Order: sequence, then C-alpha cells, then structure tokens
Amino acid sequence: MSQYLFQQLVNGLSLGSLYALVAIGFSMIYGIVRLINFAHGDLVMIGAFSTLAMIAVGVPWPLILVFVLMIGAVAGMLIESVVFRPIRGAPQVTGFIATLAVSIVIQNSALLLLTGQQRNFVFPAFMRQRVPLGGVSASLTDMVIICLTLLLIAILFFIVYRTRLGTAMRATAENLMAARLMGVSVNRTILAAFAIGSALAAVAGVFWGGKFGQIDPLLGFVPGLKAFVACVIGGVGSLGGAMLGGYILGLAEVLFVGLLPQELSGYRDAFVFLLLIVILLVKPSGLFVRHVEDRA
Repeated sequence: MSQYLFQQLVNGLSLGSLYALVAIGFSMIYGIVRLINFAHGDLVMIGAFSTLAMIAVGVPWPLILVFVLMIGAVAGMLIESVVFRPIRGAPQVTGFIATLAVSIVIQNSALLLLTGQQRNFVFPAFMRQRVPLGGVSASLTDMVIICLTLLLIAILFFIVYRTRLGTAMRATAENLMAARLMGVSVNRTILAAFAIGSALAAVAGVFWGGKFGQIDPLLGFVPGLKAFVACVIGGVGSLGGAMLGGYILGLAEVLFVGLLPQELSGYRDAFVFLLLIVILLVKPSGLFVRHVEDRA
C-alpha cells in the first residue's frame, strides 16, 4: 500500500470519527424522543470555543477534555429542559422548527459575542508529529482522534447496553408510555440522552479544531449536516448504524477528493450526497437498521 493511499485512508477514518461522534448523539436523541435535533451540530462549535478559552488560561489538555465533556453535557441538558421538554408530545414539525430556531439563536449569539472572525486552533507541538507504522507513517493527531473516538464510543455502548441507565434509555425508545408505567423516570432518561450526545458532540469540536486548525462561530453547521447524513446512511435511530455511517461518509469524502481527478475534487459534497441518494434507493431505512433492539 502506497504512503499516499494509506494517508488517505487515515484521513478518512479520522474525519469519519468526527462525523460518528456527532451522528451518535443525533441517533440517540431521535431514538428516544423521535426528534431530529438540528441544533446538535452547534455543540461542536461550543466545544471548540470552550477549548480555545481554556487553552488561553493554561488549563492542561487532559483536564480540557474532561471540562469539554462537562460543558457539552450541561449545554445539552439546558437545551432539553428549556426548549424541548415543554413541547414534548407536540407534532413532529413543531420540534423540527424548534431545533432550527435553537440552532439559529446559538449561532447568532456566538456571532454577537465572538464576531465572525476565524480563530487559529493549534494542538500541542507533539501532536503534529508523524507516527511510523511499518513502511508508512500517519499524523499523530489523526491517530489520537481515531483512538479516542473509538474509546468514547466503546464507553457509550457499555452505558447503553450494560447499565440500568442504558436499559431505561432502550425501554423509553421502545415505548415511552410503557416505560413510564414500569417506573422509568422518563424525564431523567431523556435528559441523560441529551447530556451524553451533547458531550460527545462537544469533544468532536475539540478534535475538529485540532485537525483543521481554524474555528469560527458557524463551525457547527457542516459537522451537523454531515452527521445527519451519516445517520440516514446508517439508519436513523441505530447507534451502530450512526457510527458506521460516519465512517462510511468520512472515507467516501476523503477518497473522492484523493482519488478523483483534481478538477473534480471541489465537487466532493455533490459526490457524497449522490452516494446518499444511491444508498437510500437501495436501502430506504439505512444500511444497518435490522432489528428494533439495535436502536437506543
């Protein structure tokens, strides 16, 4: 395998990791409350700018990741408590409009407070090193993104499938009224789902800034849109499908750019959405939706 092709695969897995982190939160929230939360991508921006603020005051990087998880969780719980809980049970179009409204409010508040100027976002110097892997090498930043993402996803799957909270989430997703009758605290369960999904999206913001080197208040739009596409590819409501959809999307996007002629590389989003259309024509419910029990 050539160094070039190997680097493209690593880039694809790294980008797919970012999409997967955001997509899993999308899928988790939809699986429980049947709500497509288009404000979810803005948690990526909140995580990135929170990191930048903590770098400025000298917070160590291991603590930054912990604090960003906490900030994302708190932001997600606030959004759920203030905006989505009061309209729970309303028609789906009401929730859809509310999520768009929340996203616009967050973006414009960020523009007002931070201005639209792009900020440089730099990982520590050692993260810019390359790691030798046999006869090839890879960026340490990409390897860290991939490994930490897989670790966070493994922890999430443990929570969902091996803890009482996860059982409550799956019961609520299956039948909210029946779960309430069985003694499940539905409000706490939904709040926990928002907290976990938002925390993962905020950490994706840290990785996004480190990978691309610049952030701005509208940062969350692209990751949010691509994560939604990843959910659709994998199957909305399926955690495993969202994760795999994120990796498929990341690999497809990078390989389209890396392997197509240079004059076509600027149309990678068109190829990505064409891929989405093809997949939906073949599997309208997504590639990996098989059984109800696979949904969180």
